Amino acid sequence: MHKGLDQFEGEWQLARIIEDRRNGIEGRLAGIATFTRSGPLEMQYSEEGELVYGQQAAMLATRRYIWRGFEGEFANKIAVEFGDGRPFHVIALDRSMPDDNHHCDPDVYHVSYDFSHWPEWEAVWRVVGPAKDYRMISRYTRG
Repeated sequence: MHKGLDQFEGEWQLARIIEDRRNGIEGRLAGIATFTRSGPLEMQYSEEGELVYGQQAAMLATRRYIWRGFEGEFANKIAVEFGDGRPFHVIALDRSMPDDNHHCDPDVYHVSYDFSHWPEWEAVWRVVGPAKDYRMISRYTRG
């Protein structure tokens, strides 16, 4: 199935597991991710949920990104940017399991998406660096 930016629009249930290997802690987030159109080829991504991290009290967690589509020869790609517009990574929608890297010296963030069970999908982040070593699995299902 061909996926484009439009197919993400709307609300998704979000379930996330964070495996902190450095500290031996697991975190869990349950919440909602919403893609809201903000231009012809642009969506605002926002998520909000309850995060329980190890033995800490539950807390509200939020995150925002901009997803930008393209036309022409790059129509099968989405550029994901931080909320302030800085580049983050690219998703190649012509692959069922695209991946990409983001370097934030001295840390490296590697993401693997899995769209093979669309409209359910997931993003798995592996983050390593001098002070970081974790895996974060985010699963999205239609609300």
